[in-house]
Amino acid sequence: MSIDSAAASGLGQLKWVNLRSSSAISKEDSKSTAEPSGANKAEFAAVLRQAALQSVDGSRTPEAGGTALSSLIWQQLGATGIAYSGISSGTAETVPTDYEGLIQNASVKYGVPADLIKAVIDTESSFNPNVVSSAGAKGLMQLMDGTANGLGVSDPFDPAQNIDGGVRYLSYQLKRYDGEEKMALAAYNAGPGRVSKLGVSSDEELMQKLSLLPEETQAYITKIERARAEYAL
Repeated sequence: MSIDSAAASGLGQLKWVNLRSSSAISKEDSKSTAEPSGANKAEFAAVLRQAALQSVDGSRTPEAGGTALSSLIWQQLGATGIAYSGISSGTAETVPTDYEGLIQNASVKYGVPADLIKAVIDTESSFNPNVVSSAGAKGLMQLMDGTANGLGVSDPFDPAQNIDGGVRYLSYQLKRYDGEEKMALAAYNAGPGRVSKLGVSSDEELMQKLSLLPEETQAYITKIERARAEYAL
């Protein structure tokens, strides 16, 4: 999730800054699999509603968009471990990484293939947990603050929290688009509002209108596919 409004306007790819704020919450005060509190759920609902409105005029909404209320309801039901049509439930053997246990746990928990998770992390941050984009996206899976808060991620630089939150958010997009992976990835990068605005219902239809999405998102899908091939065994 690395597009901001400036990038969408054609100012080029985002720059990463390998910095960790000194004000970041310590790991001792964080929970690696924290569930959103009632306050955070209310905040996330507000973020989703705002994103849905903003997405209509094409502005970047990394937190969410499109069918925001239905997505929030699905979140509050706590759906986990769901295998979506067209993809595996995520336990196939893959090339190991430094975060293997966290990735495998999230893969099983949210039903997202491990090689897809690794490809997203590789593309988003090159497995650097301290990366901050120029738009403010943080950590391994580049979570924006609003998204992180809504997902119960108190420290986006904590790999356990970041991976759990990022995979959960990716699983929301897969659920939203009935397992269509390219659509889910485009939504993860550019915001669901932009994808929904295209009026497409399948990956094939998305690819036919891919030029209508920001250039970064067009390249993002290709990068994910290339990286995924490197992690699959």
